[in-house]
Amino acid sequence: MLECVVNISEGSDARLVGQLAGDLNDLLDVHSDADHNRSVFTLIGTEAPRELASRAVRLLDINRHSGVHPRLGVVDVVPFVALEGSADDAAAAARDEFAEWIVDTHRVPVFLYGPERPLPDVRRRAWKSLAPDRGPNAPHPTAGAVCVGVREVLVAYNVVLDSHDPDVGRRIANAVRMPGLRTLAFAVSGTVQISMNIVEADRISVSDAYDRVAEVASSFGAAAVGAELVGLLPRKILDRVDETRWSALDIGVEKTIEWRLSRR
Repeated sequence: MLECVVNISEGSDARLVGQLAGDLNDLLDVHSDADHNRSVFTLIGTEAPRELASRAVRLLDINRHSGVHPRLGVVDVVPFVALEGSADDAAAAARDEFAEWIVDTHRVPVFLYGPERPLPDVRRRAWKSLAPDRGPNAPHPTAGAVCVGVREVLVAYNVVLDSHDPDVGRRIANAVRMPGLRTLAFAVSGTVQISMNIVEADRISVSDAYDRVAEVASSFGAAAVGAELVGLLPRKILDRVDETRWSALDIGVEKTIEWRLSRR
């Protein structure tokens, strides 16, 4: 079974998010953030991501977008993930087929990530030293471009600090970052948020990531005061965390892929 975690550049207009999600088949979760102006749709299979992408291209205009999170297009990131029991080459094939489809159907240029390069590299180099891998050599007039990838399971996770200083946030994010843990700092709603992708989730648990932020933050005179899981996580990753901490860390059984699949 394939998971696809589509990041759409709209998270502040609930009406639009509702139109995007509307009776969408194989939708497990939607997580929206107004400050990021971004919504993360957790989907299963290969058809639902195409339907969602078509809706986003039709409804959204990247030229009218504002938000703290970096983005290249209205359909910003489309990663395919082979869940346990699925072959990795199935995710790679789904990635390449989606890339060809969105170029043929909507003329949206595609930057690929995965074995070729990591997503942060695409963000740094796109339209500068890196041309699209598929499609036109210029952004779509309203949809921009899309990053289509294949990756392992990761956990997207935010920790909120009591600091109001973005520079302190950036210094903490830089100090927390390490192999397997990607970090950015954002000023959101009057506070600082450390936004993380735990890309080696079998090695670095959610509690490990939170505790690392809390420890580093304390050395800068700040404290971790909140946590937020973005999207879902596999049950085996949840089980690596002491159950007594689940609530404080914003995780739990109902936020696992398996639980959502059982209630589709």
